[in-house]
Amino acid sequence: MTKPAPREPQRRNSRSNRARILATARQELGRNPDVTLEELARASGVVRRTLFGHFPGRAALLEALIEEGSEALREALERGARPAEPAERAFAYFMFSLWPVGDRYRMLFGLTRRDLGPDRVTEVLAPARAEATAVLERGQREGVFHTRLPAAALSAGLEALTVALLEAVNSGAFEDDGTRTATAALIAAGVPEERAAAVVGEVAASMPPAAD
Repeated sequence: MTKPAPREPQRRNSRSNRARILATARQELGRNPDVTLEELARASGVVRRTLFGHFPGRAALLEALIEEGSEALREALERGARPAEPAERAFAYFMFSLWPVGDRYRMLFGLTRRDLGPDRVTEVLAPARAEATAVLERGQREGVFHTRLPAAALSAGLEALTVALLEAVNSGAFEDDGTRTATAALIAAGVPEERAAAVVGEVAASMPPAAD
C-alpha cells in the first residue's frame, strides 16, 4: 500500500505564503489604505486563490494583522517591563520597547476609524495603556512626573502624541528610531529637557538591537 506523501512541506509552504502576505499587507496598506486584495496578491507573489484561501476578505486580513500586532505588543510589554527601575527610566524602557511595534504596525492607525472600530483598538491597546498609566502614577508619587493631570489622562495624552508621530513617520514627515519620541514623552510628563535626553540616551544604549 502506497503511503501518502508527507504534508509537512505543504504546511511549511502555506505558513510561508501567509507570513509573506501579511508582511506585504503591512507595507502596502501603509502606502495605500485602499489597496485591493488582488493587488496585495500580486505584490506578495501569490495567486489570488492562495490569498483568498488564507484571508477570504479584507476584514479577515485586517483581523490577522491586529492579532499579529497584539501578540507583538504583549511580547514587547514583557520585555520592556522594568518595575525595579526609577519611573523615568521605566517609562523610557516602555517607550523604546513599544516603538518598534508601533513602527511596524503604524498603518493600522490609519485604518482604525474606517475598518477596525474604536472598541477593537481599545481591546488591543488596553495592556499598554494600563502599563503606561501605572508607570506614570509611580513617577508622580516619586516626584519625577508632574501632577497637573491624573495619570490616566496624562497617559492618554502621551499616547496621542506617540500615535501622531507614528503617523508622521508613515507620511514621511518625520524619522525616528524611538529616541526623539521617548525624549518628547518624558518632557511632556514633566522631566526637564536635559535630564530627559540623558535618561533616554542611557536607556537607548542598554537596549538590544530591534528584531526585523
